[in-house]
Amino acid sequence: MIKMKKRQFKTESKRILDLMINSIYTNKEIFLRELISNSSDALDKLYYLSLTNKDIKVNKDDLFIRVDYNKDKRTITISDNGTGMTEEELENNLGVIAESGSLKFKEENKEQNDVNIIGQFGVGFYSAFMVSDKVTVESKSYKDDRATIWESAGVDGYTLSPSDKKDNGTIITLHLKEDTEDYNYSELLSEYKLRGIIKKYSDYISYPIKMEVENNRKKEDSDEYETYKEVITINSMIPLWKRNKKDITEEEYNNFYSDKFFDYDKPLDVLHFNIEGNVNYNALLYIPSHAPYDYYSKEYEKGLQLYTNGVLIMDKCSELLPDYFSFVRGVIDTEDIPLNISREALQDDKNIKLIAKSIESKVKNELLDLLKNNRDKYLEFYKAFGMQLKFGIYNDYGMHKDKLEDLIMFYSSGEKKLITLDEYVNKLKEEDKNIYYCAGETVDKIDMLPQVEGIKDKHEVLYLTDYVDEFAIMAIHEYKGKTFVNVTNESTDLSTDEEKEKINKENTDNKDMLEEMKKVLEGNVEEVKLTNKLKSHPVCLTTTGEVSTSMEKVINAMPTDEKIKANEVLEINASHKIVDKLKDLYKNDKDEFTKYTKVIYYEARLIEGLPIDNPTELSNLMCDIMANK
Repeated sequence: MIKMKKRQFKTESKRILDLMINSIYTNKEIFLRELISNSSDALDKLYYLSLTNKDIKVNKDDLFIRVDYNKDKRTITISDNGTGMTEEELENNLGVIAESGSLKFKEENKEQNDVNIIGQFGVGFYSAFMVSDKVTVESKSYKDDRATIWESAGVDGYTLSPSDKKDNGTIITLHLKEDTEDYNYSELLSEYKLRGIIKKYSDYISYPIKMEVENNRKKEDSDEYETYKEVITINSMIPLWKRNKKDITEEEYNNFYSDKFFDYDKPLDVLHFNIEGNVNYNALLYIPSHAPYDYYSKEYEKGLQLYTNGVLIMDKCSELLPDYFSFVRGVIDTEDIPLNISREALQDDKNIKLIAKSIESKVKNELLDLLKNNRDKYLEFYKAFGMQLKFGIYNDYGMHKDKLEDLIMFYSSGEKKLITLDEYVNKLKEEDKNIYYCAGETVDKIDMLPQVEGIKDKHEVLYLTDYVDEFAIMAIHEYKGKTFVNVTNESTDLSTDEEKEKINKENTDNKDMLEEMKKVLEGNVEEVKLTNKLKSHPVCLTTTGEVSTSMEKVINAMPTDEKIKANEVLEINASHKIVDKLKDLYKNDKDEFTKYTKVIYYEARLIEGLPIDNPTELSNLMCDIMANK
């Protein structure tokens, strides 16, 4: 007669079990990761014991984990030939929630550095109840002739009964719940689904995870195919990042990248390194050759895959990457980051910050090396992700500018190509104090601006074409002692003292006319003045203060109610014929003077790419002027 023992979970354990099933684990698929990790621990412990106990004979090549499923019985089975558990250990490890045999084993052998045990919280097993309404554990310990069956349907308790299992190890059978509106449990009863979960979370468990799969083959002497079953190893076991770099081919790196991150273009660069010190970790990082379609959207999620002992803990660990390096993809494998009880989230810890800081330094140094030694590859990178670097400078009030300012580039009026700030400054004479720039939609449009025409022959001008550029420049403020100067600002003046004196006299002599023009424009401009900055162009708009017309366009284009207006100054080329026409009309025909004033103001706005409130008025004014000629 079979002797069955009924047991109750302790009151505290009941509450914890209910909490774990309903709260601790957010992803039901985690159950398979946890149970496979427990099996891996059991194999690790047996192999370790065989090294220190001559009575235990183990060939590591014979150790394995197996996953099976039965659609008719609605069961999933995870088995191993590890240490197994005695009846007492089953009662202690499974009957008392959060009691971890793995943790106890690690503490007993803490002087041995090579004891890498995954499950240390004693709760992973209970994730099985997220998908099961009954769990059966049949186990035989390597140190006991008897085997035991532990069975539970949840918080009501569990039973212990004898088993006729002959070999050491553990077999866990999950009896899946019926499907609900919230979750299709039957989906788990498929080769495709189980293989996918294993590959995602447990691909680098160091023991083979075996599974019976169906394959097709051609019948002998026939064109027909037949289905047959075979047991195969699902997992890769040895992570690429733990292999020696010199033994890895470029193709292997590229294939890993494609398989893991579903990008079938080759990565631009690979960083593979191991760090040992205050914190230890292995890293395999990739810089993509292009940005994902959603990269500059709110939907994009940054992060690196985080592994511990070959087990995927987080698919996208955002804490390990700063936002400005969010384009980096890859994996980090470490035992030095503390996890929460479900192993689904990180706990705040100094080691997290140490690893993140180390990764940041490695990525930056790699980019600087590309910039110096492989310009074409860096330009390809910058085309895809340069804007993100500039966002990094602008965000957080310029807090990270020192880390990123040497990586950004702008088109140069002198070089006719992208250059760095350092390259610009290195060409300056000692007496030169400024870095000149101008913002606009395209290089061609900026190059044709009146303000640029008047200065680019004297000084190199950087053309800022991304909408974040000017904000990033303002965050940097100065670079290596040189101040950034916007050529479209009213205060930017390269005239000699003699030239300044002459233009000041012109403005004084025509003060009344200029004041009248300002009145005609009804508060649209802060000032109307004559200028000697322009060469061939008759007029231009400059601004006073921090807000430029380019910034006005960027901010007003945003989908918010916040609208701004730059403080505009209408500057008229003192040597252009239009000035003589304005003087004549001011004296002899005030109506025509008003029309001309409005037209040249609208012209200046069009040159800057600014909207005109009433295009019909401009059209009528121009027709009237042409008709009166």
